[in-house]
Amino acid sequence: MEKNLKNVLVISFGFLLLFTAYGGLQSLQSSLNSEEGLGVASLSVLYAALILSSMFLPPILIKKLGCKWTIAISMCCYIAFSLGNFYASWYTLIPTSVILGLGGAPLWSAKCTYLTIAGTSYAEKAGKNAKDIINQYFGVFFLVFQSSGIWGNLISSLILSQSSTEVEISEEDLECCGAYNCLTDTTNTTGSTKPPKSLIYTLLGVYTASGVLAVLLVIIFLDQIKSDQAETEKEKLEAPSFWSTFLATFRHLKDKRQCLLIPLTMYSGFEQGFLSGDYTKVYVTCALGIQYVGYVMICFAAVNSLCSLLFGKISQFTGRKLLFALATVTNTACITALLLWKPHPKQLPVFFVFPALWGLADAVWQTQTNGLYGILFEKHKEAAFANYRLWESLGFVIAFGYSTKLQAYIKLYILLSVLVLSMVTYGAVEYLEAKSSPGTPTATKKENGGPHSQETYM
Repeated sequence: MEKNLKNVLVISFGFLLLFTAYGGLQSLQSSLNSEEGLGVASLSVLYAALILSSMFLPPILIKKLGCKWTIAISMCCYIAFSLGNFYASWYTLIPTSVILGLGGAPLWSAKCTYLTIAGTSYAEKAGKNAKDIINQYFGVFFLVFQSSGIWGNLISSLILSQSSTEVEISEEDLECCGAYNCLTDTTNTTGSTKPPKSLIYTLLGVYTASGVLAVLLVIIFLDQIKSDQAETEKEKLEAPSFWSTFLATFRHLKDKRQCLLIPLTMYSGFEQGFLSGDYTKVYVTCALGIQYVGYVMICFAAVNSLCSLLFGKISQFTGRKLLFALATVTNTACITALLLWKPHPKQLPVFFVFPALWGLADAVWQTQTNGLYGILFEKHKEAAFANYRLWESLGFVIAFGYSTKLQAYIKLYILLSVLVLSMVTYGAVEYLEAKSSPGTPTATKKENGGPHSQETYM
């Protein structure tokens, strides 16, 4: 096997093992650690730490440690979060959430840097176009990595469904489920009843082992990038000073189009935060039980992955405006239906329809918003995507932050309001683009989508 391809596969399967654990844990946080909102509070802190990490850590760690060891050490930060869940409390989950958040940005930056260098190196030897090889490597990575959402949730559902304490949820308790859910944990305890500790420890043990395997895979089989190969990349990392990189992110806000895209970028964090933090708790866990959370999120992950691939391909024919319209209509219909629907175990298929439609819409938000940033800010990609990570992560922080303070119907109205604002400001961006280049309709330009990066899921 060609050496560079071997390294790409090592990174791909390492991330698959790592995010099989993290993805499953994130989906369960609001249900597994619901006391005083500990689970969603930990996710809010996690994304706040990710914002700080994105601004400061990646260039420093990659320069000092190199890509291989940055990846390995950052993966250990994810394992710390799994360990913190063994004895979930404010004194264990919050610190480990901070550790994971700080490790998140260096992990993804090092992965991108490694694949880019590997692709460029092979292209030079083979006399091929570097962009084509890099795209192939990223395609292989996402092909393997995207399935982590399926495996992580499948593991949680299979293990938690072993519980012999199946509780029949009364009609009175079911009244507390849905958009107008009862805020107090004591009001409805049947659907939210925790599985036995032995099953929870088994699940956490499997997740921790998966993370440890990921680290060992990288340490043992991933080749360190030779100094001469990494020299060019190091120069890129050293070129801008620490503060100039930091300030460039905010200087980019002088661009009117970037400011107009803030609501759309934050909406991405809001809508993902609602699905994993609220839908799983007040609809699925409340009416069906925690063992169904994994199955529901598998549905979301599978549809999301397939549609990400599909929309990345067809956007060059349909244009991004049509896809944004599709996502807006889909999300609006889902939000309206969730406001009206009273979840009941007899309506089992409906519990899977919502995440499937949500996955379809999310695929548009991720692929097309990423593509939009790449097209609009081609000359300032670094600052633009730093803003993307910043505002999307802020959306996550806010969504998880108010998760325990507000009832679901209020959060749905907030989601709908942000969606409407996002489409208004996005329309303004398209108007400005059409006005500045009337002879070149931007919608027909090829928009590279593909499956979105896990900086979204983080």
